[in-house]
Amino acid sequence: MKMTRAFNGTRRACLSLLATAALVSPLAAHAQLQEITYLLPAPGTLPAFGPWMLAQAKGYYEQEGLKVNFVTARGGVDVAKQIGAGNAVIGGAIGDTPIIARAQGIPVKAVAVLGAGSLTQLVSHKDEKIESPRELKGKTVTVLAYTDTTYYALLGMLSKVGLTKNDVNIQAAGPAGVWQQFAAKKATAMAGVPDWTVSAMEAGAQVDILPADIYFKSMAQAILASDETIAKNPQLIQKLVRATLKGMKDIMADPKAATTAYVAHVPAHKGKEASILKAFELYNKYVYAAQKVPGTMDEVRLAELQKFYVTNGVVPKETPVKELYTNQFVTAK
Repeated sequence: MKMTRAFNGTRRACLSLLATAALVSPLAAHAQLQEITYLLPAPGTLPAFGPWMLAQAKGYYEQEGLKVNFVTARGGVDVAKQIGAGNAVIGGAIGDTPIIARAQGIPVKAVAVLGAGSLTQLVSHKDEKIESPRELKGKTVTVLAYTDTTYYALLGMLSKVGLTKNDVNIQAAGPAGVWQQFAAKKATAMAGVPDWTVSAMEAGAQVDILPADIYFKSMAQAILASDETIAKNPQLIQKLVRATLKGMKDIMADPKAATTAYVAHVPAHKGKEASILKAFELYNKYVYAAQKVPGTMDEVRLAELQKFYVTNGVVPKETPVKELYTNQFVTAK
């Protein structure tokens, strides 16, 4: 009887210790997470940042031992400046942002590109029957701003059909006006991203989508890091890249499931699941697809893009293309 009581007492003590450990372990693990500021070029609630939000929602950053805090900067070049100045170790922009940043003496590289396609598409009204940028001559086209990638992509598309900015009425309409003016038929077309295309469609626009890639190979979104961080803390960059790419792969593998997880994490989109799903499907089709190794920068594409930037006076001279990117974090196992 005494042995039974002793056994039961020992068993209760063990169970108590196990219960305490179960409560303490998650807290200890959470306390050990490395806190990171991740700069985004626009508000993180935009569907464009689905891969990042999914990586956070599904715990991919935590699995890498990281607690990521997303902070909104003033566009991709501002992200590059902040990273170059050491105010953040990582950030988001477009794959061609290092071309502009390096020309300004900002020591940053693209460490991953989220997709083989261009973030920009030429979106026109179906009844305008625009089958080529050539047919935009004399027409009104909206872009976000005259210093934005959508503008440069539009100029690139026009240049491939013998047109310049002087042949088209290009309107810098801002993040809402770019699609609102188009949807209201105040513009024949817009150089836009999937988020805006969905907004225009929901406002009643019947659209045709012409991928910029057909004429001008601009870039998808990218992850940027400074030369210093890449050299001194490559393990951290590897973790951030690996986790973020998992988010993109989730959208590619099952956009419906990704939409459910995304909306649960970004409650601002509650009730807008159909819109988010449509945006994810457009990203899959026009931006993420056809990348042999997810995250890989296409050096030839980047070099051609830089030549265009120099020719059009966006940057004064070319930077050695190897200084603009590294694929070491996307090819590593």
